[in-house]
Amino acid sequence: MQKHSPFFRKIYHTLYTINDFLLGLWFFLGSVCFYFEEPWRVIGVTLFVVGSFQFLLRPSIRLVHEFHARRHYGEEYDKQQSGQ
Repeated sequence: MQKHSPFFRKIYHTLYTINDFLLGLWFFLGSVCFYFEEPWRVIGVTLFVVGSFQFLLRPSIRLVHEFHARRHYGEEYDKQQSGQ
């Protein structure tokens, strides 16, 4: 299992990092939009909604990673996660 672990971790770590970066970007841009008049405030609210949706993606990425690792490694993965 050791030789495949970095591969799996790297893909999902990269996805998680990209999601976090975009999440921060949407909230930052949404905040800047609030310094201006309409329609910029509507755009800001829209960016906040997009960012909020991405908060749902964070645990989803982790769950998909767990699912794929468990399916690929089976019992060996469960043993590693329990610390045995």
